[in-house]
Amino acid sequence: MSVHHLAQLNIAAMKAPLESAEMADFVANLERINTLAEAASGFVWRLQDEAGDATAIRPFGDEVLVNMSVWQDVQSLSDYVYKSAHTEMLKRRREWFGRIEQAHQVLWWVPSGHRPDVLEAAERLAHLREHGATAHAFTFRHAFAAPA
Repeated sequence: MSVHHLAQLNIAAMKAPLESAEMADFVANLERINTLAEAASGFVWRLQDEAGDATAIRPFGDEVLVNMSVWQDVQSLSDYVYKSAHTEMLKRRREWFGRIEQAHQVLWWVPSGHRPDVLEAAERLAHLREHGATAHAFTFRHAFAAPA
C-alpha cells in the first residue's frame, strides 16, 4: 500500500443559483457522477455534506462550488476526469460555470489515511496561485511525484 495518496480540489463559479433552471441539468447529474467517481479505480474518498454531495460547502463564497477528493495516484484521478463519463460534464461546464482567471484546481500529496479539510485545500490553492506548481501544490500539467 502506498504511504501517500493524491488530494485534489477544484472550484467552480456558478452562473446561476444551484436551485435555478439553468443549473438543473448539472444538479440532476451530481449523484450519477459522484457514484461514478466512487466506483473508479484508485478512488479513496470525497468531501460530502449531509445531502451526499458538497454543494452546501461554500468556503470560497456563495456562488462557488467545491469538489475535493483523494485518489491513490495522479493516473487514477486523470483516468476518472478525462477517460470516463465524467468528460460529458467537463464538455458542458461552460453552460453552468463562469471562467475563473486564477488556478481553479490544485493537487497535492497527503499521507495515506489523511482526509484534507477545506482550509488545507484553500491554502494549497493559494500557494499554487502565488508560487506556481511546486511539490507543495501542483496541477495535472505540472505534476510532482509522491514523497519518498
